[in-house]
Amino acid sequence: MTETVDAVQLDTGWKAAQGEPLLKVENLIKHFPVRGGMFGSKQHVRAVDGVSFEVRPGETLGLVGESGCGKSTTGRMLVRLLEPTSGKITFEGQDITHARRGQLQRLRSDMQIIFQDPYSSLNPRHTVGTIVGMPLKVNNINPPGGVKKRVQELLELVGLNPEHYNRFPHEFSGGQRQRIGIARSLALRPKIIVADEPVSALDVSIQAQVINLLRDLQRDLNLAFVFIAHDLAVVRHFSQRVAVMYLGKIVEIGPREQIYNRPAHPYTKALLSAVPDATRLGESVGRIRLQGDVPTPINPPSGCRFRTRCWKAQDICATQEPALSVKETGSLAACHFPENAVLIEN
Repeated sequence: MTETVDAVQLDTGWKAAQGEPLLKVENLIKHFPVRGGMFGSKQHVRAVDGVSFEVRPGETLGLVGESGCGKSTTGRMLVRLLEPTSGKITFEGQDITHARRGQLQRLRSDMQIIFQDPYSSLNPRHTVGTIVGMPLKVNNINPPGGVKKRVQELLELVGLNPEHYNRFPHEFSGGQRQRIGIARSLALRPKIIVADEPVSALDVSIQAQVINLLRDLQRDLNLAFVFIAHDLAVVRHFSQRVAVMYLGKIVEIGPREQIYNRPAHPYTKALLSAVPDATRLGESVGRIRLQGDVPTPINPPSGCRFRTRCWKAQDICATQEPALSVKETGSLAACHFPENAVLIEN
């Protein structure tokens, strides 16, 4: 049997230990209007279609899924770079879903974002000192010792030479540029950072260095993260909880060990089966190959959105959308026929 619950009431142990959530998302929706068809009829891309979760102080929530599942759109809505179509975003008990300019300016000091591409996220015409110090100047903040001293401290904090203050982005490697972006995000001493694929554009040899840097910063500064990625191996090393997205919806969310060791949703199991395991090279490791392409978010399948590619789909999957509910594994999953289910005899 399963118990249907709100998606934000997942981990009561963590909840009791950490108090109230820092960030709370309820039924968040983002639809993009598009023109299509022979007569140019108006349609909507349902990029994010009812997402709920919460993040507590000092916690990392990993948000994973295939390209196009809506995870980056979700991240941009959290920091209000995109306006939600509907739903609710609460930060420190304050509704920021449709916050206006004045409220957003105050919010920027507490919520920051690290972008995926360190090449395009830095202005090539500005020096590192200008880039990292810009948030301080925009918010009229004059730290003790001046902006330059504060910027040099931030550069040192992320493992760069403070003497590089007057250099330009093109003089740095990809990993160093991402460190510059991280330093910029720390300038206003935020409480939560949305990291949107922060290492996917970097060489594998550099990814571990950047991840270790983020973990050290989280520990030292008590930062909370929403860590968006498609690499499940990276997410496992950085997140306390993991939410799996498919076609605009969260299909499973739970503590890291439960998600990775006992996935409840078939899609989660398929994703994990594709993660390379260097200790089992040459063995048959049960790789699950999904049939077909991801359906269009303009007209997603009825019922369960994963049913068109799921090997366990039955008639009910087409007629009834599964609720995100607690499964025997301990995580929340939206599936009528979950994996690792315990059969109960009557």
